[in-house]
Amino acid sequence: MWEEKLKIYDELVSKCPRFERKGKTMPYTSANGYMFSLLNKAGEIGIRFSKEVQKKYIEEFDSTIFKSYNSIMHGYVLIPENMLEDLDGVVKYLDESYDYVMSLEPK
Repeated sequence: MWEEKLKIYDELVSKCPRFERKGKTMPYTSANGYMFSLLNKAGEIGIRFSKEVQKKYIEEFDSTIFKSYNSIMHGYVLIPENMLEDLDGVVKYLDESYDYVMSLEPK
C-alpha cells in the first residue's frame, strides 16, 4: 500500500517542474530551507500552507491537520484520499505551497 502511495506522490511531484522530490525513506519536497510536502509512513500526503490558508483548506477539503510519526505538523493539511483521484487538481495546491515557502525568509 505504501509503495502505491509513493507512486502517487512521485507522480504528483513530477507534474511540478519547479521542484523535485527528496528523501529516500521519508519522501518530501522542500525549497528555500522549508519542507512543504511529505508522504508519511501511513501513506498520507500533507501539504504546507500559511495558518489562514490551512484553516480554509481544512474546512474546504473536509480534512484535518496532517500528522507524521505521531507528531502534529503545524501548517500542514492532510490531503484526503478522494482528492488523489485528480492529481492535476492537487498540483495547484502543491504549487501554492511552494510559492508560500518561497515567500518566507530563507533558512
